[in-house]
Amino acid sequence: FELAAPRPMIRPMVGALINSAGIVLGGVLALVLKRPVSAASQSRARVLLGVFTVWFGLTLTVSSLNGSAAQRLKLLAIVLLAMTLGKLAGKLMRLQKLSNAVGQFATRKMAAAASGKPEFNDGFRVATALFCAAPLAILGSVSEGLTGFARVFCVKAVMDGMATLSFSKTFGWGVMVSAIPVLAWQGAIIRGAALLEHPLRLQPQPLLDSINATDGLLVFCVALIVLQIKKVAVAEYLPSLALAPLLTRWLW
Repeated sequence: FELAAPRPMIRPMVGALINSAGIVLGGVLALVLKRPVSAASQSRARVLLGVFTVWFGLTLTVSSLNGSAAQRLKLLAIVLLAMTLGKLAGKLMRLQKLSNAVGQFATRKMAAAASGKPEFNDGFRVATALFCAAPLAILGSVSEGLTGFARVFCVKAVMDGMATLSFSKTFGWGVMVSAIPVLAWQGAIIRGAALLEHPLRLQPQPLLDSINATDGLLVFCVALIVLQIKKVAVAEYLPSLALAPLLTRWLW
């Protein structure tokens, strides 16, 4: 008799749920707190978030480089090549310009809300666009779909919660509703990545490791932005997540 093929693992989407809960909590705090969070407190929180993001990104990368020393160096070289080619592809696709356009849209809406009475849809659209377009939304979801709970979602939950706390003062409680599309968007990516996890793991080449190592380095790049060390066009590097397994299959 033939054994049935194993079904793709169903991920519980814990990280995505934590992210959505952070958005709702930020909105609730905006309604409860009478005074905004001080700039000093926000600065300290940003440093802590940046350090945690550095730790998560490097840990994911190092843990994905398996095998002998030569195999680790070879996989790292492939990952760096994937990131180089991915950046070229992302630039041709104008991914960073699209990401910047989301930020400009939010800036215009916030300026209009400050000079007039904001509508419910304004806060919802601004928050949804920013939270879904954030690089960590994709990087964290891919990591969670392939390996399980992605702790970097805790960072994104705090960041989105702080943003919701600020946006709610301008747009009202409609910002909290963005937790629903954020959960749906990230959940879809997690489910899609989970479907690829088993086929990738069955291959003789370390395809899964190449994706995770690339994901970790991109998370590290996000940390550089959070810590205000260097502005990295992370959106342009996103195609490297798809190029990494292809190059590993070809060059391994």
